[in-house]
Amino acid sequence: MILKNILLAFAVVGLIAGCGNQNGTNTNQQVGDSVVSSTDTTASQQQGLVEFEEPVFDFGKVKEGVVVEHVFKFKNAGTAPVILSQVSASCGCTTPDFTKEPVLPGKIGEIKVSFNSLGQVGTQQKIVTVSSNAENRVTTVQIKGVVEK
Repeated sequence: MILKNILLAFAVVGLIAGCGNQNGTNTNQQVGDSVVSSTDTTASQQQGLVEFEEPVFDFGKVKEGVVVEHVFKFKNAGTAPVILSQVSASCGCTTPDFTKEPVLPGKIGEIKVSFNSLGQVGTQQKIVTVSSNAENRVTTVQIKGVVEK
């Protein structure tokens, strides 16, 4: 009989803990002689958010062989630090360098992109893919323009 009551108490505790706490707030409820406590889940729901000031940079017209550089700045508009895990270019002629430290909420991070126009005559559009732990896990920036002979 005691075992049956203990199992019933655990079942009730499980139901109470599993239901009704959808807003992530901390609640304590009395069940028999026990206090059931659910923890605040908002901390686990916090995420960073990458917002670029200028996701496209048009370098205009340049002569072949010129190296064009541009720094893309982004703000972490989220509530948790953003960590860039990978930044890769669509072409070997484009080289990205990026902020390696976590970017705290409200702070600015940078991605410096260098485009070597040697052998790239004509209209150019190079895409840089940015992977992170942010809410928008994969974002892109692009550098474009015309390379003249």
